[in-house]
Amino acid sequence: MHRISALPTDQVEAYRSGAPDGYGNPPERAISNGQGNPCRHCLTYIPEGKEMLVLAHRPFPATQPFAETGPIYLCVEPCQRHEDPSELPEALTASPNYLIKGYGADDRIVYGTGIITPQADLHSAAKDIFARDDVAYIHIRSALNNCYHARIDRT
Repeated sequence: MHRISALPTDQVEAYRSGAPDGYGNPPERAISNGQGNPCRHCLTYIPEGKEMLVLAHRPFPATQPFAETGPIYLCVEPCQRHEDPSELPEALTASPNYLIKGYGADDRIVYGTGIITPQADLHSAAKDIFARDDVAYIHIRSALNNCYHARIDRT
């Protein structure tokens, strides 16, 4: 089994308090246009007119050649971290396809695991990737822009 994991609350709170992003810059503030600004904490879309943070996020513990960094959005106001393993979160329902790829315990890409998968097949594709013993976790990224969306962990 597996579950979709949003960014941890302590990390999000640090960004909200001005902690530097993946490039050492403070998060920028912007207003959501209501057209596809998914918060990586609650995994819902930030409503039009609401303030949001925009920042470069590196979902890895340290820099190394495979530690990709990219833009993400976060709600400025406190929001509830997505925790429901039974349902695909709203933020993953807009795109027809996602790029998913497995990473080892060393936080490096496990070659041969990266695929573009239809949204409807996300869970079954993750199950297939987790069939490999050398995969510790999976990233879900935009198939069009490579933006980080969430992580899939074994349960």
